[in-house]
Amino acid sequence: MQNDISGLNDIASILSNLILNTDSYKASHYLQYPPGASAMFSYIESRGGRYDRTLFFGLQMLIKEYLCRPVTPAMIDQAKAFFTGHGEPFNEAGWRYIVERHGGYMPVRIRAVPEGSVVPTHNVLLTVECDDPQVFWLASYLETMLMRVWYPITVATQSWHLRKTIRGYLEKSSDDLTQLPFKLHDFGARGVSSAESAAIGGSAHLVSFMGSDTVLGVVAANHYYNETMAAFSVPAAEHSTITAWGRERETDAYRNMIAQFGKPGAIVSVVSDSYDLFAALEVWGTELKQAVLDSGGTLVVRPDSGDPQTIVLQTLRALETSFGSKVNSKGRRVLNNVRVIQGDGVNPDSIEAILAAMDDAGYATDNIVFGMGGALLQQINRDTQRFAMKCSAIKLGDEWHDVRKDPVTDAGKRSKKGRLTLLRNRHTGEYRTTTLPVAWDDHTVEGDWDEALVTVFDSGKLLVDVAFSDVRARAHAGEG
Repeated sequence: MQNDISGLNDIASILSNLILNTDSYKASHYLQYPPGASAMFSYIESRGGRYDRTLFFGLQMLIKEYLCRPVTPAMIDQAKAFFTGHGEPFNEAGWRYIVERHGGYMPVRIRAVPEGSVVPTHNVLLTVECDDPQVFWLASYLETMLMRVWYPITVATQSWHLRKTIRGYLEKSSDDLTQLPFKLHDFGARGVSSAESAAIGGSAHLVSFMGSDTVLGVVAANHYYNETMAAFSVPAAEHSTITAWGRERETDAYRNMIAQFGKPGAIVSVVSDSYDLFAALEVWGTELKQAVLDSGGTLVVRPDSGDPQTIVLQTLRALETSFGSKVNSKGRRVLNNVRVIQGDGVNPDSIEAILAAMDDAGYATDNIVFGMGGALLQQINRDTQRFAMKCSAIKLGDEWHDVRKDPVTDAGKRSKKGRLTLLRNRHTGEYRTTTLPVAWDDHTVEGDWDEALVTVFDSGKLLVDVAFSDVRARAHAGEG
């Protein structure tokens, strides 16, 4: 009898079907475990990578979106039709059991470090345990979905480290550290692979910054983390709004931007390289200078082509010649009424190089804002921080057994063994991964070490619903 595959035409329901949110080979794994298996324990870690510390963020989004919704009989029928036609076995009895016994919710326990925590690599960040003997394999089946937490963690980690870089230059050259949250603006929405990526990655960036043009990222942070408004933006020109006036009316296009948006205290960003950046800088400093001054706002000029380090300095010098500058208490010059936003060729290396060049030239970091696109949300992958999720223990009958991967060809892929947790020293803040004691609960302590993992999800229930403000506070608790 051929399976009815009509339900496979509804792509929206397929994408929301947790049973199908996996890898194909996972469907056959329930037949591959040793006899008597009754429980399983898995964990996620960063095995190193570009940065030596990771900022944990994004699990709450995944849990709310995928694990707080029950599997239904219709989903099982849909998955059965797919896997049968796909060439894989399907554990229909196991999924029916989940619906009948657990109301369709996953009988798994997820423990994780609080979101916003900054943890050295090679430590457990998240654990998954299933102790229902009928469906113990869920602790591994959910790997595909849960492992995608690598993406918001990696974006959040990169932005956290970039905040440290920018903060260092502000402390050296500026009198105003309050501008730090607006120094790296998210330009990445159009450069990612999907709307979901824009939402997840865009919200992760906002743990460290408060400027974004990635609307879906702001919406996601607001929605999943109980925030009123996680980020802000300003009116800004794009090339089409300038070139639509024609080259001969470029000055009119600029004048219109000031007329429309130039108000006391306002910020107006104008891309100025549609034709000749240096000619545009001359116009801003002569014909339009008084309009800028009279507006009471701040003009932000965006040079959008050329070598970033060279162009930023040339732009600053031209604007300083026209608008002047003041010397702050750090001996650095701050331009009057104007700033620069660099949004082309921006990545961790170029940010460092531009800030260093500005400092060498005597300019304060006040003078620049960065807009980061592809390098912020797209030019990373799971190997950037070498994320992995592995099974580390399995229960056979009534006894737990350690499980470990230890390939002779690559010691870097050696996994941890046992039922694991993360401890934090209450005095030094140091983290340490260790195995759980036989008699254990969420409040177990060991000398000066406290449990760093908390149970955030258990059998369909979200137990921790953190606010975005708390994530931010935790991520930047060490800042002076």
